[in-house]
Amino acid sequence: MRIATSQFQATMNRGLQDNQSHLASLTSRMASGKKLQVPSDDPVTAVRLSRLSREEAIVGQYRDNIASIKIRLSTNETYLTSMVNDITQSHDLLVWAADASNTGDDLKSMITTMTTLRDSLLYSANEKDQEGRYVFSGTLTNTPAITYDPNAAIGSRYTFTGNTNQQKSVVGNGITQTVNVDVSGLETVLNQMDSTINELSQPGISSSTPSLQAAINANMQGASDALGLISSKIANFGGAQNVMETLDGNHANVSLSNQTAILDLGSLDMGEAATELNGYNLALQASYKAYSKITNLSLFNVL
Repeated sequence: MRIATSQFQATMNRGLQDNQSHLASLTSRMASGKKLQVPSDDPVTAVRLSRLSREEAIVGQYRDNIASIKIRLSTNETYLTSMVNDITQSHDLLVWAADASNTGDDLKSMITTMTTLRDSLLYSANEKDQEGRYVFSGTLTNTPAITYDPNAAIGSRYTFTGNTNQQKSVVGNGITQTVNVDVSGLETVLNQMDSTINELSQPGISSSTPSLQAAINANMQGASDALGLISSKIANFGGAQNVMETLDGNHANVSLSNQTAILDLGSLDMGEAATELNGYNLALQASYKAYSKITNLSLFNVL
């Protein structure tokens, strides 16, 4: 059977181009270290890699959320601990003020300390984060947690103006964690401290003054209640941080498994690729030699 020269050349060119294309693709994969350059190289593996990459991205977002939550909880715990310290000091001062042996001057000397503790407690309640949002106002982050109205009656000048709604963040599949905390109820002890300071400021005050004793007793009970309120929130933070630590560890294990699977599925076997590359090079060289030999043949070679 005779083959036309043009047909032979077209066939050889097509074969050489295919070989060059395979060689270029293999060289590119070896340079990148990736088994697949395009999904069509292995559709099944490409789908598996896509699913693993998507799951890894989701797990990564969970871990980022957990890291942010842990920082936020730790910061909030620091602020609440400061409140506990102020309330504890005020309670100790009230116990001293309740002592019947105090003179009028003794009672007057307590005003400055009590005022400082009251103002410090208000400042801590209205803490802001680095973005200027109020930390303890629930979801009303642009509103102070506790507002002071100097024109209101003594004993009612402090008002909780935040809310008790919760902000939640997703930390796992179907798992959320509350990331905010409110200080609803703290306004009560602030108003009681304000009343106590007012009583201590009255002229001719003595440890036996009934209104002072009533204010001190109410304030002592309020301080105890506030300590319980804030301490319970701190305890909740501790529990939440333990949960976050466990979840983060679980996510880390899943992430490691995903990365191992992605590496196994997507990495190119360099030994196998080198052997394949050598085969393509030999085939290409042989094709060029055959093409050169056949091209130089003519009918005169057999005469």
